[in-house]
Amino acid sequence: MYNSLPYKTKQFFFFLIKLAIVTGAFYFIYNKTVHNEQVNFQEFFLQLEVTIFSNYASVPMLIFFSVANWFFEIFKWKTLASAVKRITFLDALQQSLGSLTASLFTPNRIGEYGAKAIYYTKGTRRKIMLLNLLSNMMQMTTTVIFGTLGLIYFIINFDIDIELLRFRRFAYILIAVILVITTGGIGSYKRIRGFYIDKIIDFIKNLGIKIHFQNGLFSMIRYLIFSHQFYFLLQLFDVETDYITLMACISSMYLLASIIPSLNMVDWLIKGSIAIWIFGFIGVNELILVTITLLMWLLNFGIPALFGSYFVLNFNYPAKQ
Repeated sequence: MYNSLPYKTKQFFFFLIKLAIVTGAFYFIYNKTVHNEQVNFQEFFLQLEVTIFSNYASVPMLIFFSVANWFFEIFKWKTLASAVKRITFLDALQQSLGSLTASLFTPNRIGEYGAKAIYYTKGTRRKIMLLNLLSNMMQMTTTVIFGTLGLIYFIINFDIDIELLRFRRFAYILIAVILVITTGGIGSYKRIRGFYIDKIIDFIKNLGIKIHFQNGLFSMIRYLIFSHQFYFLLQLFDVETDYITLMACISSMYLLASIIPSLNMVDWLIKGSIAIWIFGFIGVNELILVTITLLMWLLNFGIPALFGSYFVLNFNYPAKQ
């Protein structure tokens, strides 16, 4: 039915879709900042005025953290996507920020997969989605590694009642699934969204060790950047605890938050709730934690999504379909 419509009508509907995405992004960012149930906007702004705006060096430093975070994310995507089609840094910038805006309303950034794929022709879209999956899996792996170390330190040094049996059961199930897939126990004929598993494995192997190394390196650099941005904000709010303990709390928070399905627009709320529980062991004020997590969301998701709205509005399908 869509294909039978006139070209101008298609363009009009396509523009309406892009406009709806951008309008929705602006609305949710505004709503979560100004009309927030967890922290009053006046209190939030007052916290920023006392701690951030009164320290002139803090503003450019926070901007530097966010720009560096997205620089390595964009550079990572450029490296991965160039395995299918060579793209420039500007292309990767448009795809990364545009897909962020489009995925703002989807659980765990699922919309990002389709949003990045439509920048490419039909023959390469599945590969692009696989590359995006590899990017996110490596970022998740980095979060798990650092988060596990932080959680171990946290459990050892604080009196925490955690049912470790549940974690062990989850680990056993995860290992079993990995073994079944890698040993071919479910059969090479099985398909995942149009892909044969053996072809997926071959595709990943053929990428080469250099791309996988760069993917891991950029993921680690990104993690160190945004975790230390959180640490920097804690210092601005005069949270006086030793570096190791604070980083253990931060890495534990990111680990626990990453395993909870969520929408991008409420990601800060989940991190805030977990942060209140974790940092409560060292006596950090709840208002400070909610303020920091909301500010982190705005710096690394909200504001980049606003920039991404420009690329959404100016998006056009690739010439060859």
